[in-house]
Amino acid sequence: MPNADDFLELFFTECDELLDSVATGLRAMDDGSYDMETVHAVFRGVHSMKGGAAAFGLTALVAFAHKFETALDLLRSNALDLTPQVMAVFHRCSDCLADLVEAARREDSSDHAQMQELLDELGKLIGSQEEPEDQIVFVPMAMNMSDITPILSQDSYAISLQPDTDLYRTGNDPAALIKALEKLGTTHVTLNADQVPVLADWSRDQPGLKWDIDFRTDAPEHEIESVFEFVEDCCKLSITAVDQSEAQGDCDIIRPSAAAGHGPHETRLTSDPVSAADTGGPETAGPRPAPGTEARAQVSSAKAAETAFNVTIRVGLDRVDRLMNMIGELVIKEAMLTQVIQAAGLTKEPEVAGALDGLRQLAGEIQESVMAIRAQPLKQVFQRMHRIVREAADATGKQVRVVTQGEQTEVDKTMIERLIEPLTHMIRNSVDHGLEDAVTRQRNGKPLEGVITLSAAHKSGRVQIEVSDDGGGINRTRVRQIAEEKGLVTLGASLTPGEIDSLLFLPGFSSKTEVSALSGRGVGLDVVRREITALGGRVMISSSEGNGTTFTITLPLTLAVLEGMLIQLNDQTMILPITAVLETLRPDQATLCRIGRSGRALQNRGELIPILDLACHFGVRQEPARVEDSVLIVVEADNRKRAAFQVDAIFDQRQVVIKSLEENYGRVPGVSAATILGDGKIALIIDPEELIQTSTSDPNRERIALVANG
Repeated sequence: MPNADDFLELFFTECDELLDSVATGLRAMDDGSYDMETVHAVFRGVHSMKGGAAAFGLTALVAFAHKFETALDLLRSNALDLTPQVMAVFHRCSDCLADLVEAARREDSSDHAQMQELLDELGKLIGSQEEPEDQIVFVPMAMNMSDITPILSQDSYAISLQPDTDLYRTGNDPAALIKALEKLGTTHVTLNADQVPVLADWSRDQPGLKWDIDFRTDAPEHEIESVFEFVEDCCKLSITAVDQSEAQGDCDIIRPSAAAGHGPHETRLTSDPVSAADTGGPETAGPRPAPGTEARAQVSSAKAAETAFNVTIRVGLDRVDRLMNMIGELVIKEAMLTQVIQAAGLTKEPEVAGALDGLRQLAGEIQESVMAIRAQPLKQVFQRMHRIVREAADATGKQVRVVTQGEQTEVDKTMIERLIEPLTHMIRNSVDHGLEDAVTRQRNGKPLEGVITLSAAHKSGRVQIEVSDDGGGINRTRVRQIAEEKGLVTLGASLTPGEIDSLLFLPGFSSKTEVSALSGRGVGLDVVRREITALGGRVMISSSEGNGTTFTITLPLTLAVLEGMLIQLNDQTMILPITAVLETLRPDQATLCRIGRSGRALQNRGELIPILDLACHFGVRQEPARVEDSVLIVVEADNRKRAAFQVDAIFDQRQVVIKSLEENYGRVPGVSAATILGDGKIALIIDPEELIQTSTSDPNRERIALVANG
């Protein structure tokens, strides 16, 4: 049975959704793409939070929300003009409302000084039109859980029973079944004789009596089904779990089976209820047949699909993680089974091969389904960045506008929270370093308001996030000078523009001579690089002097499973992520050329691609093998650089489960993780990005690449 804490947690969850709605509406009002319904939606969101907060005695939240909604109400009635100054106050009020909700969730004290400052500003907007004080006094109503215990502890069911002839022939009696139900709860039985034929047409082989039973019980559903266990094949039976609101005539719904492991408090409706009249009564609302024939199960599924409900279930992330781990183990077991079948020489048996392919396909579909459950849109992360921009703009005195694209791009749930800190640093860096002040922008012929664009998209099996500004770009001369002064790079080193840009990620690098609230301590972009690398991603910079800077983050779709190519390096087996592979080929002498004393390159479609012998690179072979006797795998990094990896052979392409190497052993250059093969051996997963960055570098460049990429 839920207690007051359960309802409070539900209130906070609803507040998160309402805050999201309020923030979205305010942004629409800010850029002019709104109508009066948008204002109404923002007002309703604040009003709903106020009402819920009053029920739980959250007086600070109630008082602030009331003042905020009063100003919004004036806007709705055209008594207040929507000026940029008013919008700035509304945005800050939305931020404060979020802070008050979070403080109440953590049971911490809120920032009274900030709240009072905003209340004063709202008071100036409202003026003398504010409601009298005696109209806004809220008396929270205490929740007495004992009063609603009978309602919460009992479930309601609509049971329909229409016996076939076999039920009577086997000695069963509907009256006995109904009496058995009465032992589990309360029943209200109605005899339906509409289908009973007239006496002249009556046949003992076509009985027409039907009983409709309204049943309320606190017994689990499987006990109800057990009453009809021995007659389910000789009657037409449906057991429909009815929502509590149905008892009041509100709606008919089908509750998920308790056997699925989801209690009634984990399920909520995401669409408007449909009345029993609209659905044609309880039967068309989706009766749930008891376990029986496949035909009855199919009827139940079809009728459930006819309902207008989209039911979602809130499940703890730890449960999804356990399920994902089991999927990973399933992938490993499938690989082991494949290897056993190959060793037994059964791969050519049609039945064995077909069953194995079916198992592989099923495992892949299950994995994709679980990944879809874990996937969350980046919208919630992007929305937080609007507040970061406002605060950074206030701290620097700059006018800044945020443009977001691809908010619905989905990433693994585990990445959502871990992306907030690096994106925050990048946004602050763009405001503080990237965008010029108003005087400089005006002198350069730019609008006074700077623009930061935050975008996301799926590209080549990865998630790509970009943070770009229309500022002055990177002053590479200044960056190089600072790096040399701090000893971060060798004096006079030959560096490309991209390598100079990468110096910004070095620990301790800062172009600020004074420490401010936003920068100057040299930890910003270093944190970005470290956090993104920990997520298995990469971060890059591209800049054009006078036209701005773009930070590009690429991340894997999931941190659990990847599609890999099994390659042989001497006596070792390693995994190369398939997303980086462009093509594989057998080289011949005509396509090979030498670079320097020992370097080799591949001439491929007019491009000269450096060759890297992976066996020698990882130390599994001392002397390089003949390129002509090897296989070359052409790979491409996110920055479009390419390399040809020389391997001894390619075994297979399959999904592998990612196991963290750093947590269990330590960091290995050129290796991102490890996995377990079908024979139980451990194989390292190659990091093609890092290998490409260092494949043609001189020692100084190699050091920069290694530091900048973690």
